[in-house]
Amino acid sequence: MAIYLPETTQTSSSSLTPRQIVAELDKHVVGQSAAKRAVAIALRNRMRRQKLAPELAEEIAPKNILMIGPTGVGKTEIARRLARLAQSPFLKVEASKFTEVGYVGRDVESMVRDLVELGVEMVRAERIEEVRGKAAQNAEDRLLDILLPPARPLAPDEEPSGRDGLNQTRDRFREQLRAGRLDSRVVEIEVREKSFPSFEIIAGSSVEEVDINLKDMLPGLFQGKTKKRRLKVPEALEYLTQEEEQKLIDMDSVARAAVERVEQAGIIFIDEIDKIAGREGSHGPEVSREGVQRDILPIVEGTTVNSKYGMVRTDHILFIAAGAFHVSKPSDLIPELQGRFPIRVELEALGKDEFVRILTEPKSALIKQYIALMETEGIDLTFTDDAIRQIADFAQTVNEHTENIGARRLHTVLEKLLDEISFEGPDLENKIVTIDEAYVTKMLADIVKNEDLSRYIL
Repeated sequence: MAIYLPETTQTSSSSLTPRQIVAELDKHVVGQSAAKRAVAIALRNRMRRQKLAPELAEEIAPKNILMIGPTGVGKTEIARRLARLAQSPFLKVEASKFTEVGYVGRDVESMVRDLVELGVEMVRAERIEEVRGKAAQNAEDRLLDILLPPARPLAPDEEPSGRDGLNQTRDRFREQLRAGRLDSRVVEIEVREKSFPSFEIIAGSSVEEVDINLKDMLPGLFQGKTKKRRLKVPEALEYLTQEEEQKLIDMDSVARAAVERVEQAGIIFIDEIDKIAGREGSHGPEVSREGVQRDILPIVEGTTVNSKYGMVRTDHILFIAAGAFHVSKPSDLIPELQGRFPIRVELEALGKDEFVRILTEPKSALIKQYIALMETEGIDLTFTDDAIRQIADFAQTVNEHTENIGARRLHTVLEKLLDEISFEGPDLENKIVTIDEAYVTKMLADIVKNEDLSRYIL
């Protein structure tokens, strides 16, 4: 008997080979082949695990990954694109946001609860898609009942033939509703008010625990009252459709499916893990950093976390940690945590050649984004090859002389370059604009040369 991941991961992604996974990632992220290989193998191993006997599959833990590299080289994007490819619940957290137990700050278990919330929303959206047609039909019938109240029950001696005219009228109303000829009419419907009572969180309790307890003790408090509102037909139909969707969805089933999906296919990306790296014997804040590592350790090792949707096991969640490690080293993490990230990949800093590729190659490359934005104003914006190389050259120069923020520098450079066109765009008489090397030099050369100015502007 095989163990299977949740239903939506059983898509074409389940047949992707590591080479194909890397090819998919190449469409969005430039370079970093070592990191792509590592995450591709991790994803493929998940698929391989599905085909094993449950007893053996339960024993095979995911091989967590530690990405080492400066900011702006694609660490987060690789993890995010991988999760989208696998249709897995994905959460990005910063390790520096967590604090040791007993201090004011976020509890490390909250990352798992947040992932479950994302999983519930993901499953709920899929179930809504399944029932959308039925919900729309039900909402239409309810709205027709308001526009054309249903007939009284037949009397014992009454002929049913009189009802044919009513049915024909209802059908005509339905046609008019679908054709949009009733859009200007106003109807009165009952809507549920969203009211949330205010309360204080008692020290030592989590928000989820307080939420569960209050709902158990005071069920009527969280139901929300209904009130009558007058809405135009399209708004009323949209509201009634949403209400019908909620009725058709079994939230208990959604919660169970979401917990299972998170347990078997969830991915948590822990960024800035180098910020909590500290050695034993240190003083001051270093002690707290080590405490955070020890709090994160059981989550990564595999534990059970209480959420409002039930108990969630973290044994098979894939953890991807990332950090620049400028000041600290991976070996500065506590040994137990190091052992839980057996795959280490180093991402390379980006240079001029990579910047040129980032500007032009990916599906949603920056140049393509700006061209599309200007098209909305009727502007035909084009970039020459020399201009693109010059932009990349300026971005690299600024990174070398100020803080190296990787590909993120391209955003600031392009915004400054296109500042005038973006502002004057709607008023331009000549709607054909070509960005060449001379224009790039005119707009950026002085700022790049003035190191003090470029620190603030770029």
